[in-house]
Amino acid sequence: MKVVIIGLGYVGLPLAQEAVRVGLSVTGLDVKQSTVDGLNAGRSHVDDLTDADIAAMVEGGFRAVTSVPEAGAAIGANGPDTVVICVPTPLSESDGPDLTAVKAATESAARLLRAGTTVILESTTYPGTTDEIVRPMLEKATGLTAGIDFALAFSPERIDPGNGVYGVRNTPKVVGGITPACTDAAAGFYDRVCDTVVRAKTAREAEMAKLLENTYRHVNIALVNEMAIFCHELGVDLWDAIRCAATKPFGFQAFYPGPGVGGHCIPIDPNYLSYKVRTELSYPFRFVELAQEINSRMPGYVVDRAAEILNSDAKPLNGARVLLLGVTYKKDIADQRESPARPIARKLLQRGAVLSYHDPYVDSWAVDDKQIPRAESPTQESDLTILLQAHSGYDLEDIAARAHLLFDTRGQRLSGETVFPL
Repeated sequence: MKVVIIGLGYVGLPLAQEAVRVGLSVTGLDVKQSTVDGLNAGRSHVDDLTDADIAAMVEGGFRAVTSVPEAGAAIGANGPDTVVICVPTPLSESDGPDLTAVKAATESAARLLRAGTTVILESTTYPGTTDEIVRPMLEKATGLTAGIDFALAFSPERIDPGNGVYGVRNTPKVVGGITPACTDAAAGFYDRVCDTVVRAKTAREAEMAKLLENTYRHVNIALVNEMAIFCHELGVDLWDAIRCAATKPFGFQAFYPGPGVGGHCIPIDPNYLSYKVRTELSYPFRFVELAQEINSRMPGYVVDRAAEILNSDAKPLNGARVLLLGVTYKKDIADQRESPARPIARKLLQRGAVLSYHDPYVDSWAVDDKQIPRAESPTQESDLTILLQAHSGYDLEDIAARAHLLFDTRGQRLSGETVFPL
C-alpha cells in the first residue's frame, strides 16, 4: 500500500510513523522546507517522536517532500492507494473556521488522485466539510466521482501530545465515509495501523464525534473554572471538593480548573460547531459560547488575583518582579499553541509588571514581539512566582519553600503561608 500524508505535524507524523512500522510505503508532504529537510535528516520537530524515531522511519523508506511533483515521483506512475490530509484548522480573525490549509491540501490531493484511491480528511472541522467542501473540489479537479471512482472519508485525529500510554496504534479510530463503501475503504487502511476501528454512520457523524469530544471537555472545564472563582470568594477548597467527588465510582468525571485553556483542540474546535449551528440554523450554541466566555476570562482573573496577592504583601503589581513557571499549554511538552501563559503575560505587562519566565522545554519566549527574559532557575528571586504549568521536572516543594509569594494555578496542594491556590 502506497500512502501520502499531507501535513507532517503532531497528527500526520505519528500516523506516518505507524504506517511505516507496519510496512507501508509512506511519503509525507509538507509546505515547510525546514520541516522536510529536518525529517529527511532524521530530526524530529514534535514532542512525541524522538530523532531516533524519525531516523528509523527514514531507514524504513519514509521520505518527506514539499511539492506534489516530488510526491508523485516518490510514489510512482500508478499514484497512491491512500491520501490522508492532516493539516491545521485554526480560527479566522472573526473566530470562524479557517479552512485555508484544508483547501490547499485538497488541491494537492486532487493532483495525486487516481481511480481507486482513498482520500481521508483527519483535520478537525464542522459537520459537512468532507461532503460539501472536499468532495466537490476533488470531483471538479479530477472528473472522478466520489463513492464510485474513488473513496472519500473523514477520520478525526485523536492525538494527545505527551501521552505515553495512548497513541495512534491503541487509540480507537473513528471512520465515516460519504458512502458505506467509502467507510470500508478507509477502515481498510486504518485496520493496518490501529488496533480498533469504529465505523460511523457517515462522514458527518465522524466529524461531529470529534467536536462532541472536545466540546464536552470545553464545557466541563468552564464549569470548574467558574466554580474556582466563586469558591475562592466563599472560602471553599474546590480542589479538595473535586478530590472527594472523584471517589464516586459512577456518574462523575473529574475536571480541574486552571489559568485558561490551551492547545490545538479545546480553545478552537467547539467554535467550529458553534459556527455551523449559527450559520445554518440561525441560533446560537449557548453552552459553547458561554464556556468560551468563561474560559477566556481566566487569564484576566489570574492577573487580578496576582495583584491581590501582591497587595497582601504591600506591593503594587506595577513594578513588581513576576516570575512565570511553565509557559507551554500542557505539562511536560514543548508545545505552546494557545497557551494561557501568553495572554496572562500580556495583561501583566500592560499593568506594569517586570516579567521573567522559566520553562525547561522553552529556551526563548516572546509576547507580542517582546522578548521575556528567561530565569536561570525556577527559584529565581521575585516578588511573586506564578505556577502556570507544573512540569514533572519542577521540585514544587522546594519552589514553594523558597518563593517569596507563590500563586499556584494548578492545584498542586502545596503548603505554606506564602502559597496561594487558584
